[in-house]
Amino acid sequence: MTEILTSAQMKAVETAAIESGRVSGLELMERAGRGAVEAALAHWPECRAGQGHRAVVLAGPGNNGGDGFVIARLLAGRGWSVALYLFGDPDRLPPDAAANRRRWEAEAGGTVQPLEAAGGAAFAGGPLVVDALFGTGLARPVPGLVAQVLGRAADCPILAVDILSGADADGGPLRVPGAFPPVRAGLTVAFERAKIGHHSGPGAERSAALAVVPIGLDADVRAWAADRPAEVCRLVDRDALPLERLAKGSAAHKYGHGHAVILSGGPGRGGAARMAARAALRAGAGLVTLACPPAALQENAARLDAVMLHPLRDAAGLAALLGDRRFNALGLGPALGLDDGARGRVLAALGAGRGTVLDADALTGFSDAPETLFGALHDRCLLTPHAGEFARLFPDIVARVSESPVDGAAFSRVDAVRAAAARAGATVLLKGADTVVAAPDGRAALHSARYAQAAPWLATAGAGDVLTGIAAGLMARGFDPLEAGTTAAWLHAAAARHVGAGLIAEDLPEALPAVFRGLGL
Repeated sequence: MTEILTSAQMKAVETAAIESGRVSGLELMERAGRGAVEAALAHWPECRAGQGHRAVVLAGPGNNGGDGFVIARLLAGRGWSVALYLFGDPDRLPPDAAANRRRWEAEAGGTVQPLEAAGGAAFAGGPLVVDALFGTGLARPVPGLVAQVLGRAADCPILAVDILSGADADGGPLRVPGAFPPVRAGLTVAFERAKIGHHSGPGAERSAALAVVPIGLDADVRAWAADRPAEVCRLVDRDALPLERLAKGSAAHKYGHGHAVILSGGPGRGGAARMAARAALRAGAGLVTLACPPAALQENAARLDAVMLHPLRDAAGLAALLGDRRFNALGLGPALGLDDGARGRVLAALGAGRGTVLDADALTGFSDAPETLFGALHDRCLLTPHAGEFARLFPDIVARVSESPVDGAAFSRVDAVRAAAARAGATVLLKGADTVVAAPDGRAALHSARYAQAAPWLATAGAGDVLTGIAAGLMARGFDPLEAGTTAAWLHAAAARHVGAGLIAEDLPEALPAVFRGLGL
């Protein structure tokens, strides 16, 4: 998987590379500026012909502003008319930014105007606005003037260098005084690696597109991250999928791909479990059995063919069923019920020590006693809550996210899931457009259904039940909880994109064969 870093982690990589003497800060700044220009011209191809185009560059007092000076010079070299406005004292810029200010003035004949001069007239006609005011290291609220100027640019195409100023690169809250203007970057350019805030929180919500530009530090990032597997979050992308394990060999036998058990509620409550069972089978489990109360057998039999059925009266019946070691994975929670009997079945399932996916009622049923659930969990468990279920189990952790300060270090969604997994002693998958999966040892991954990978039609009843089934099917095939969670999140979103507008949850399992074909399986 590709690493996604915090601002401090990226800073540590850059500093180490510079101190090694292999590259200078000035060289990195030049690469960043060139990459940003190339990304902008690719995103807005109508701007490739430089003559007649205008840009307004908003530069800040640090090295992000230095990137802005490079971009201004390069656009001017392409024939653009460029106006540059600086926030702060031009004589107090950091050395690399100051060097690029001099190049802007000497080589491009550019001038530097104070940001206060960037009135409404500067943005008339919709020039390309380059936001190079504050980058990924911002840890305090931006001044009111910065928010005001960005507000004036709201109707212009905006290129955000690093991240839209005011957004937190670590996924925290907007760092602005008062209300933030309705401004959104048309394109955000990240350097070498995306940061958590590019895929989670306001930084993701305030950008229409993201481009990750290489600046020659790929090997440095990989080496740095390899020494810190529990500190670095990783992005779940296609290249990260375990394709060899997802495939089935020509000599494969159904018994070689596990037997998943999905638990269901009573009559009239089986739809969610049926979708989960079909998803487990579509995900490649060799066999899937839906275990339900005897009164619900007829209803489920009328709706299922390839999925087998087993009557299940109570927790003792589940323990007896799981005495057969061939049942090697379980999925439970969707429409399971919230009575004491359901709680007993959850504890019986956990007592069997199998790969277990817990969702919905299997989590909500312990809202009043989460310690009881945590005490029964083991290292082969995967919890898949949505935001409400997560808040019921971990209210204090959610409070830390919502109370994360505007000034100072943020407590992000990734931090929250890591903390939850450590407390529960099991892998936790928090669903959302930015689905985060974390193991108790701190390893974490983020699946981003943002930008070109957006899957908005997943916001429909039952979609999470299908995710439970996919993960349970993968665990039946031998995937560990972290790998099952990350792979299931990718397959789930890919299936949704394949179906597209009008998606209902029942469509998702049936879309998986097309997703697998697209992977060459």
